[in-house]
Amino acid sequence: MIPVLFLMATTISTNNSSHGNDTSNAKQQSHHILPILLVLSVLIVISVLLAWYFLRLKNQRKAVITTVDKKIPNGILEEQEQQTVVLLPRLPSASKTYLPIPVDCLEDEYRIRSADDGKLFREEFNSLPGGYTQGTCDEANKDDNREKNRYPNILPYDHSRVVLSPLDGVICSDYVNSSYIDGYTEKNKFIAAQGPKEETVADFWRMIWEQKSATVVMLTNLKERKEDKCYQYWPDQGCWTYGNVRVAVEDITVLVDYTIRKFCIQYQAADGSKPSRMITQLHFTSWPDFGVPFSPIGMLKFLKKVKTVNPSFAGPIVVHCSAGVGRTGTFIVIDGMIDMMHQEQKVDVFGFVSKIRDQRSQLVQTDMQYSFIYQALLEYYLYGDTELDVSSLEGHLDKLHNTHAPFDRVGLEEEFKKLTNMRIMKENMRTGNLPANMKKNRVLQIIPYDFNRVILSMRRGQEFTDYVNASFIDGYRQKDYFIATQGPLSHTVEDFWRMAWEWKCHSIVMLTELLEREQEKCLQYWPTEGTVTYGNYSVEIKGDTTCETFSLRDLVLTFVPEKQARLVRHFHFHGWPEIGIPAEGRGMIDIIASVQRQQQQSGNHPIIVHCSAGAGRTGTFIALSNILERVKAEGLLDVFQTVKSLRMQRPHMVQTVEQYDFCYRVVQDFVDIFSDYANFK
Repeated sequence: MIPVLFLMATTISTNNSSHGNDTSNAKQQSHHILPILLVLSVLIVISVLLAWYFLRLKNQRKAVITTVDKKIPNGILEEQEQQTVVLLPRLPSASKTYLPIPVDCLEDEYRIRSADDGKLFREEFNSLPGGYTQGTCDEANKDDNREKNRYPNILPYDHSRVVLSPLDGVICSDYVNSSYIDGYTEKNKFIAAQGPKEETVADFWRMIWEQKSATVVMLTNLKERKEDKCYQYWPDQGCWTYGNVRVAVEDITVLVDYTIRKFCIQYQAADGSKPSRMITQLHFTSWPDFGVPFSPIGMLKFLKKVKTVNPSFAGPIVVHCSAGVGRTGTFIVIDGMIDMMHQEQKVDVFGFVSKIRDQRSQLVQTDMQYSFIYQALLEYYLYGDTELDVSSLEGHLDKLHNTHAPFDRVGLEEEFKKLTNMRIMKENMRTGNLPANMKKNRVLQIIPYDFNRVILSMRRGQEFTDYVNASFIDGYRQKDYFIATQGPLSHTVEDFWRMAWEWKCHSIVMLTELLEREQEKCLQYWPTEGTVTYGNYSVEIKGDTTCETFSLRDLVLTFVPEKQARLVRHFHFHGWPEIGIPAEGRGMIDIIASVQRQQQQSGNHPIIVHCSAGAGRTGTFIALSNILERVKAEGLLDVFQTVKSLRMQRPHMVQTVEQYDFCYRVVQDFVDIFSDYANFK
């Protein structure tokens, strides 16, 4: 365009300068100008059209990238706005149909779909039926009902909505934002509901009563990213009345991934009677603010618990998140596909999601949730249900150690091999592999993952001073309950005590000797007597007691600049060689019990656990702590999944088959010793 404008300007200038010439020259000049103006006009129109086309194309690409491909921590945002749920746009490609997958092809299919950053998962997800195409939402859109909807674009269909008994004199009192959803074979197995609003809590409890539901599955936290996701529809303690329903708290059990609450609800009937019923609420608390859980292990354990506690005679299981579509749909599909897996030896995720979307629109809301369903099904197919009742432990151990019997369960070595085949995520070890940090690692193969490494405060003007070779590890009831770390080196001992101070640790468990096979395995980081100083921290020994299998030291840790002090108890287990296992399990049971008593007295801050490298013996101690606590609380154990979960949090946790076997044997010792006193289920 610029050359054309320049040409036009030159032409006009020439015309003005030759104004005194004869008429024939003027006519000739005008003949030149008209074609130029015509060409210029055409070029301008073309340029405008091209600019409009490219701008539109850019906006379309930006929308698709933002909502489908753009990754943020832990996945894709499920609900991005308080007023509405962001619905992912339909891609213009033609819809496809995806056939059921035989279970023995599931691993290959998952790998194929996961390639290229999950491109095929996105294609499959975007081929699902979307929008409100399967029915009307007239009741939800009535003026008297609009305020009852948490999100104006997530509404129940008229044909599948839950209809309440109308209240006398109250218009539209039969409405609640909930939909019946079928299970794999069972009609109306679930009710998918939005998280109650303050003004709809009474309707929510009335629905539970009228539908004879005994189980409520909650998949959101009350607040996420400072936004209200669900109103707290139960009292913390005592009782409260919501409309005609009185809710009393009977019991609360808090576990690492979910909380179980038991309520006794009582209905104030019109005839004056007050019938009552027990309700169990299972509240999954480990679904992150963004995306999906890091691992499906916790969700599968949670789903099994839901199946266990729900009575066979009860009405539909009420499932809700915030909008009642994303996480709610994900949970329902995993349940249905596990049932299909058992009955038909295949799964049909695409077909099942398509079917239940006929009952409530937008169920399973993102491609990340969709791929998580496959991940959970693959986990279940590969590893199955490895949970045991303690009463069956002895028989299970006999089978594990008898690898010669045909058609028997896999032997111990085969079971452990499944764990060692787990991929170590080296791409998630960037911080520990930085040149400035590599010298802080005792063993180069054992480096914390970035997503759960223990972060120290950065020292002013000193880069990389936030790193220590240590990982947060979940306990049975609390997240980040343990810190798994290596034995300190001479140049990391101050970081070790800095970690203990900054994370308010009161318990340290040491599982190695200072020297083993004439090699240093850990620097002595406490004084034999008096006080020793490491940078800004001083450590004073106040007491040293020798128990049967471990030493117990009382240390005073002081942050010198502020003259603040804290008591730290040091548990030093003896008799665990670098190669092999302790001679018997009683000593391990004793030290775990002593550490737990100390934790109860000091406030349950993280427990520092270390051997030499912070993996083999460290992982075994933490695994046993979690396993034994569950045995005491539930009479159940799952050694395989406990160790698998640890290995996902730090590489090489429980390093040898002997250590893995030791976990089983210690539990058996525990049952033999305490079965007369403990109430095992």
